[in-house]
Amino acid sequence: MSDYMFMLESHLSAEQFRVVGEMQKIASAAGVNLFLTGGALRDMLGGFPVRDLDFTVETSPLKLVKAIEKSGASIVSTDDHKKCLELKFPGAVTAELAMARNEKYAKSGGKPQISPATIHEDLRTRDFTVNAIALSLNKASLGLPIDPTNGVGDIERKELRAIHNYSFYDDPSRMIRLIRFKIRLGYAIDERTRLQYENAREAEMLTKITPEALGDELRRMAAEPLAGDLMKALEEEKLIGLYSPALEGAKLNLATFAKLQKARQVVPVDYKMNALPLFLMVLLEKLNAKEISALMKATALTKPELNASEKLEAAAKKLERDLKSPKLQKPSALYQVLSKAPGEIVLYLLVYSEQRLVQDRIRNYFAKYLPASMEITDEMVAATGVTPGTAKFAKAKEEMVLTRLDSRPKKPAPEPEPPPPPPMSSFARGPGPRAPR
Repeated sequence: MSDYMFMLESHLSAEQFRVVGEMQKIASAAGVNLFLTGGALRDMLGGFPVRDLDFTVETSPLKLVKAIEKSGASIVSTDDHKKCLELKFPGAVTAELAMARNEKYAKSGGKPQISPATIHEDLRTRDFTVNAIALSLNKASLGLPIDPTNGVGDIERKELRAIHNYSFYDDPSRMIRLIRFKIRLGYAIDERTRLQYENAREAEMLTKITPEALGDELRRMAAEPLAGDLMKALEEEKLIGLYSPALEGAKLNLATFAKLQKARQVVPVDYKMNALPLFLMVLLEKLNAKEISALMKATALTKPELNASEKLEAAAKKLERDLKSPKLQKPSALYQVLSKAPGEIVLYLLVYSEQRLVQDRIRNYFAKYLPASMEITDEMVAATGVTPGTAKFAKAKEEMVLTRLDSRPKKPAPEPEPPPPPPMSSFARGPGPRAPR
């Protein structure tokens, strides 16, 4: 059991592990069973970075809201139907807190009937076995893995396997999700699952996917680091037409999606940004107004989401001008500009900017200055006597970061190579070869 907790700590950032500890305290005080579930366990066991924390409780999560807010976290959104909360903690850590539940589908693609359940029952109603693993965070069973569908075995085999024979009939959007996980994880699709997928397609289950479900999947696609590979796979599987028939041809912007994928490889996995506006911009770039309107209707995307995409270029142009300034010679000056810029705008410039100086400065920020800033820890700042959590603390930390950046030794210039020896005289060289007879 302790091995799993050690593995968890080694795979999470310091901020994420603090959130796990905070949630343990909150659940324990409320007498509630708490589990880390789904994607966090899948990524930890598969050797992937853990992007988000998913917690499950065997009760309504609403019982913990006051204690969560008291800890400094905020409630970003609430799903009353699924009894699920989206949370944001200090340190920009995002998490989901959901009720352990049973889901029964009265019709394909419809809203499931939700009822409270145990953690074992909850895991057995999920989509794929790799997402149906839990880790107990309760004192009596701390670190105990719960794996009723052998998801750990499938992770070891690098396979995606649906839990139920009718998984794609209950929720047809899982067919899109299957391809998304295949690309992100690099796993093969289990033969039986592939047959279930093909049967559901022949039964025209794709037509049962609701606009809301298509929109939810599109938002998740935007967060995928392998955007180019994903869009190509969706085209090959003939799934991209669900979003717009126009995307089935030359209007699918694969070349720019490849640039987006390359840019995503420059930024850290936990880099905070709103990925949807830039993803939408690339997706819609070749569509006309009528086609964009039809796609918005097909996915139930909101006007504010589209507006954020349309405003991206102007904001990026302003940042581009700032990054060309000769005043940014010091690392601290460049760090201050880019650390305060929205992540999606920085990423936009990596994809679209044709200014070499801008590209180089952004890459230096991610390769050198951002990692260097992380060398200054909260513990180092607290050691100076400043109270953590105060505005004075934040200012002191920033000053320490800027000082560290500007004091980092520059890479020494390589020593000049010694001059070549002078040419030797013919006498010194000795007699040359005889001329052939």
